Amino acid sequence: MDTINLTAIITTYNEERNIEETIRSVLFAEEIIVVDSFSTDKTPEIAKKFDVTFLQHEYISGSAQKNWIIPQAKNKWVLILDADERVTPELKKEIIEVLNKDPDESGFWIYRTFYFMGRLIRHSGWRNDKVIRLFQRDQSRYNNKYVHEELIADGKVGFLENKLYHNTYTTLDAYIEKLNRYATLQALDYDPKVGKITLYHLLIKPFYRFVKHYFIHTGFLDGFPGFVISVVSAYAVSMRYIKLWMLRKNQK
Repeated sequence: MDTINLTAIITTYNEERNIEETIRSVLFAEEIIVVDSFSTDKTPEIAKKFDVTFLQHEYISGSAQKNWIIPQAKNKWVLILDADERVTPELKKEIIEVLNKDPDESGFWIYRTFYFMGRLIRHSGWRNDKVIRLFQRDQSRYNNKYVHEELIADGKVGFLENKLYHNTYTTLDAYIEKLNRYATLQALDYDPKVGKITLYHLLIKPFYRFVKHYFIHTGFLDGFPGFVISVVSAYAVSMRYIKLWMLRKNQK
């Protein structure tokens, strides 16, 4: 298979269900790096079946993990993916065409198509989700956040037309487990900027999050998965502040 001067980076932790398809979707990249947070499943074994650079590094936060590996890419352009994302054939073609033109942009926004519990999600606040995933190595770094890190590109950022496939949370248990882990990390982000925790944080903000996802962003049109997204999103907000309260009380 012909490749282009691109480094694809995939971050993993216990992604045996996803990693093979994700690697296959970026085989057009000259260099593929898998950065693993010491998985305990078959992720390393599966990844090493391919011609990839497999590295393991202690996970502190998403931004720290990605900022550690980005400078190690040998190519000017980097495409970074989570293991539950795929580059579709249409997006692959567009990336190749864009990079062959040697663009002036520092990076490109890419929209994502979400699948949740086996169903395409068209609403629920996820419809317009976009991320900068294709960028110039030396002009981009992630901000210093524990959760929901964002890439900061030093220069103009363009848009790609085609979307990433995002097969997120095939089970409810996996979804809740990840949100609980995120809530623990988000407490660290929120601690410097949140005052006293009140019923506003524990009741009103979660209730509004449900209303936002289910009614304002028409999650009800996504059927039962839309209801689950709305309920669990509200739960995640309340857990964020409960975890913050526990952090301040030095509890776990």
